[in-house]
Amino acid sequence: MQGAQLRRLSILLRPAVVHIDARKSDSRGRVSRDEEETGSGVITNLADKVVVITNRHVIHKADLENIAIRLDDGREIQPSRVWTDSDTDIGVMLIAESHLPTARLAEGEGVQIGDTVLAIGSPFGLSHSVTLGIVSAKGRRDLDLGEGGIRFQNFIQTDAAINPGNSGGPLINLRGEVVGLNTCIASSSGGSEGIGFAIPISMVMFVARQLVETGAVSRAYLGVALDKKFALATAHGLGMTRPVGALVTGITPGSPAEEIGLLPNDVILEFDGEPIDDDDHLVSLVSMTPTNEKVRIRVFRNGQPLSLEVTVASRDAFEQQE
Repeated sequence: MQGAQLRRLSILLRPAVVHIDARKSDSRGRVSRDEEETGSGVITNLADKVVVITNRHVIHKADLENIAIRLDDGREIQPSRVWTDSDTDIGVMLIAESHLPTARLAEGEGVQIGDTVLAIGSPFGLSHSVTLGIVSAKGRRDLDLGEGGIRFQNFIQTDAAINPGNSGGPLINLRGEVVGLNTCIASSSGGSEGIGFAIPISMVMFVARQLVETGAVSRAYLGVALDKKFALATAHGLGMTRPVGALVTGITPGSPAEEIGLLPNDVILEFDGEPIDDDDHLVSLVSMTPTNEKVRIRVFRNGQPLSLEVTVASRDAFEQQE
């Protein structure tokens, strides 16, 4: 039964997946054949426009005329406009063709650990390849992704084979919905070793929709410094049984955190109803919150839980002051 289902999904989704070739400019603005990037992308409708969503690193530093988008039927088209976000490695390309097959995007997260998923893309330039796996984990953060990195992380981990060239292609559930954007791998060989990472579709849409509608991404700001090494001994000293949540070590003057009276040694346990695993989890949640939104947080202070309401500010406004 699953074999037939996988064949139907492959037939349905492959036409909405594209192969991308990008010739990039060097530091002097010259196009070099030594700086060519191959990747993948997925066609979808966004803000009443037909766009290709991919990874920023696939198209970064490439001029519009040096980006070739190859469709499933072999045609090559070029984007008319490009938007990118370096903090999440998401890129969006506007295309003029309006009658292309488009992929359906999942609402919310769309997958759970153990769910079967498909990855479609162009590993090693082999366009529209389909691989099968499961969701191995969720909420992978603080990954070392080399120079530049990705600032806001909340990856889905999968053992579906992902290789160089898969970047920007879709991760798909058995309902035929895109649940993530395949982005990177953990590998000692440079090829798939069963540990691939995809950006969750909720993060993709939070970023991509703003890029298309406004040309930039606005993110929320709370104004706390956090302990990245919140350990068991520290938790015990605060009256907790284990180090769960995000331990506050400092407060930014004039920030929303200061306005509601957050203090050093407070432990943030929940943000907008979501239990907090650690500091990176809180950073990810705040980054995915619209600015000026009221959010309820739960805090552990002096051995007691405390509920507070905060109106988050704009991250850009505070970063410009620093």
